Parts: sequence; C-alpha cells; structure tokens
Amino acid sequence: MTDPAISLALAERNVPRYTSYPTAPHFSAAVGSEVYAEWLAALPHEASLSLYIHVPFCTELCFYCACHTRAVRKPEPVEAYAKRLVEEIALFDGLRDRKLTHLHWGGGTPSILGPHWLETITAQLASLFDLSVLKEHAIELDPRRLDPPLVHTLADIGVTRASLGMQDASSHVQQAIGRVQPFRLVERAADLLRAAGINRLNIDLMYGLPSQTARDVARNAELGASLDPQRLALFGYAHVPWFKTHQRLIDEATLPGLNERLEQAQVAAETLTGLGYQAVGLDHFALANDELAVAAREKRLRRNFQGYTVDDADALVGLGASAISRLPQGFVQNATDVAGYARAVAAGRFASVKGLALSNDDRERGALIERLMCDLEVTVDADRFTTELAMLRKMAAQGIVRVDDNHVTVTQTGRPFVRIAASVFDTYLAAGAKRHSLAV
Repeated sequence: MTDPAISLALAERNVPRYTSYPTAPHFSAAVGSEVYAEWLAALPHEASLSLYIHVPFCTELCFYCACHTRAVRKPEPVEAYAKRLVEEIALFDGLRDRKLTHLHWGGGTPSILGPHWLETITAQLASLFDLSVLKEHAIELDPRRLDPPLVHTLADIGVTRASLGMQDASSHVQQAIGRVQPFRLVERAADLLRAAGINRLNIDLMYGLPSQTARDVARNAELGASLDPQRLALFGYAHVPWFKTHQRLIDEATLPGLNERLEQAQVAAETLTGLGYQAVGLDHFALANDELAVAAREKRLRRNFQGYTVDDADALVGLGASAISRLPQGFVQNATDVAGYARAVAAGRFASVKGLALSNDDRERGALIERLMCDLEVTVDADRFTTELAMLRKMAAQGIVRVDDNHVTVTQTGRPFVRIAASVFDTYLAAGAKRHSLAV
C-alpha cells in the first residue's frame, strides 16, 4: 500500500505520456525534409506501413483541448487544407504499392472534411498504397457533428473503428469545459455507426475536469460502458494554459485537487473493471476478447502517438500539419502551423521541419519504456542500468514497483504512476520536465 503523502508527491510530478521516446519536445531542426526523404527512400520494399492523417480543425474549441487544432466557421480553410493533403499524399510516390496495415484519422475533428474530401483522400491513398491487408481503418469523431450521410460515407470508405469523444455526461461539467453534449447524442452516434456496419467502437472519457466529482466520473464510466464499446480510454485533463491559451477560459479554482484527481482515476478504473473491462496499460480498458486486451495478455501491446495499439507496422507515416512520423531511423514532425505546412506541400516538398535521429541508446531505452508502459513489467540489464535499478528500488520502498534482481514489476497501487517508473530510463527528461502533464 502506498502512503497517501507519497501518492500526492508522485501525482504532482511532471512526466511525459511516453507515446514516443525520445518525446516530441526534444525534436530539433537537424532533421528536416531532406533527411526525411532519405529515410523514406531507405525503407525496404517489404516494409509495412501505418498511416496517420491529422486534420487540425473544429467548428468550435473545447476549453480543455490540448490538440493541434483551431476553430473554423467557413468551409474555405478546410477545402484548401484537404487539397494540400491530396498533394502531400502524392509526394510519397516512392512508397507506391507498399502495404498499408493501419489507417487512422485524428484531429481536431477529421470528419469536418465532409463526405467529398473523405472519399477523395481515401481514393488517393488507394491509388498509391496496397490496402488489401488493411487491418484497421479508424477515425476520431465528435458525436455532435455526426449525421446519417456522413456515417454512410465512413462506411463506404471502409472505416472499421470509430472513437467517440464523450468526455463527461454531466451538464455542469459540460458547461465548464465549453462542450455541451447531452448523452443522448453519444447514444445516437453509436446507434448510427452500428447501423452502418461500423461495430468497433471506442469511448473517450476524462477526469480532472473543472467542477467534476468522483461521482460524476463513476457515472460517466457506467454510461460509457452502457454503449457496449469494445474499448474505453480514460484521460486525465492536463491544464497547460501557458501552452494552450484557450484553457484560460477554465476557472482554475474549480479544478479538482491532486487528492480528488487520484480518487477520480481510481473510481473510474474500479467502475470499468467491475463492469467487465480489462485494464490495459495506463489508461485504456477493453473487453477480454478485444484484440487490445488479448495483445496486452500476450505481451504484444504497442504504444504510439495514438496511444495503446496493436499496430506493429515497420513505419508510421504522418500526414497533415503537426503529424509525426516514426521510421526505423527516427522521428519526423510536420510544421505545426497550417500555413507553414501548406507552403511546403505547395512547393512540392515534405512539410517536415523537425525530428530526431535515434541512437542505439535511444532505441534501447525506448524499448524498456514501451514495455514498462505496455506490460507493466520489464527485465533490465543490471550491468548497463545500475543507476536506474537503484532508483527503481527506491520506488519499491514506496510501493510503486517491485524489483526482483533485475526484473521490475509495477504494483497494482503503482499502476497510476507507471509513467514515473518509466521516466527513470529517460535521459532527456530533466531538460523538459515542465513541458509535460501531471503524472495522474
């Protein structure tokens, strides 16, 4: 059992979410479009690909949002951006006929593209890549922006999984975060998707929101599970108004304290596991027969910029402003501003502006961090990581992990703090700790 005072001290630590290692704040301009082109050209023809498409637009911004997105009320910026996406896809002609195993649309609100551009972009992808082995075609959706024509288009282009942003079902919390969304809209969205044959559903929930209570979070978990999704994700709100200025619209006095955040995370997890969902990694829950839960049990779970996944492609290609690509040689990120992204693509070059070439040390540490984040246990080379094991043994005294010789296991009470255990292997963290969110 972890001492409550220790739990509080751990909860206020700033650590990355470790969807990559090294993390994005450490990317630099040393890796740009020319380096990216060289890395792509070096990919073996038999290499499998995963594709992420980022759409940085919403009809309005939720106060809590920390994504690379902006509100638009007119169609022209979206139309112009969609055209650039088509042009960007054409830049990857050197990867023609490569096998695409996973396709994910994120944002923002990717469905803001509308039926025409969703169909056009998908057709462009099909003309370049081999989609015959596509295992999953997923999209993130705002339940408030879903109607039958759009859902039919999603089915027509082959979408197999949809993530619905529920966040919180309480009206007082919805008012506080600028996202008024009655639960019936989420129900309707789930019904529309299933009626169109899109049966694999994810529900996104949040805790740590303004005016939110543990009772709210428990009710959200129950309502989310009542939709019978295969998966739910539970994210802690990261309040970073110095980075995302629209978060200043949130009254900080109404934010739950650390004790309350810890309670909310625990109550939500207990509610979901009590309803038959298996805890997966740090913040995901899945039905026992879902491939995410199966992969977790078989130690095949992976982690990338979309969170926990079964995606084991050799390379991840990111399209759109701010999108990040992961290749064997390292990471590359596109320009985060839409104007800079558009200028690069219009000029016929990749929009990548920063990245990081992986060293052997980065790869080794990244593998340890990923296994710890996914499996909640890892075996460590005791001669190579003497200092790190010593730090972990101190955490063992706090009840966060158990260390048996060189094998590290995260305890049940330490599960919410797995990011802190993983950070022991992060040699970059001291240079950017304040850029990251609270541990819980």
